[in-house]
Amino acid sequence: MIKTVNIVCPHCDATNRLPAARDAKAAKCGRCTKPLFEGQPVNLTTARFRKHLSASQIPIVADFWAAWCGPCKAVAPIFAKAAVDLEPRARFVKIDVDAEPALSQAHGVRGIPSLFLFKDGKVAAHQAGLPDPGVFRRWLDEHAPAPA
Repeated sequence: MIKTVNIVCPHCDATNRLPAARDAKAAKCGRCTKPLFEGQPVNLTTARFRKHLSASQIPIVADFWAAWCGPCKAVAPIFAKAAVDLEPRARFVKIDVDAEPALSQAHGVRGIPSLFLFKDGKVAAHQAGLPDPGVFRRWLDEHAPAPA
């Protein structure tokens, strides 16, 4: 039996089942035919976030941010670079705390930027504040290691 992994499309939110041994970087959605990974964070609403969290079998790294937040603007290129470097090992998403206050509150976001790593639908790690790029990368490597 071929081992598979579920990945949610960042465009249409369809759940795609891919062979685990396949390089997912080039994979396309079975419904909308767009790439499953584009090397950039995906902006999600509460409903879309819940879909990704419940159906995806890869870690989800979420940046809770706001457009008016200076440190959030500073972390944006660090977060975007991580998406380029680490997809498809993890899905990188952005949650606007002003547009999705209930989602932010549900996860106990008290300050921004606030970074969460989710595995199997649950919080596996949390980091508040502006991370140093090296520290952020080590944090990701620790909590979402590359497959052996």
